[in-house]
Amino acid sequence: MDLFAAIATLPLAPVRGLLAVAKVIQGEVDRQLYDPGNARRQIEQLESAQQSGDLSDADREQAEREIVGRLVAQPSDTTSDNGGEEQE
Repeated sequence: MDLFAAIATLPLAPVRGLLAVAKVIQGEVDRQLYDPGNARRQIEQLESAQQSGDLSDADREQAEREIVGRLVAQPSDTTSDNGGEEQE
């Protein structure tokens, strides 16, 4: 039966491959988006842009809020526990 299933689902192989690639890309995007080191570099870039006069105080504060908010609101599947609650 496994041979029959493999033959029957063979036309779907490219779709499964594409989904696997998409999952890897999504994982990398999430890793970079929620990386504290990357957020720190972005904040440093904001500081240098403000010092050079390319960015106003209000724009810098808004951008910093977005960066910090992204770090605080990480997706729930990256947390290691269930919110600190124990299940019985």
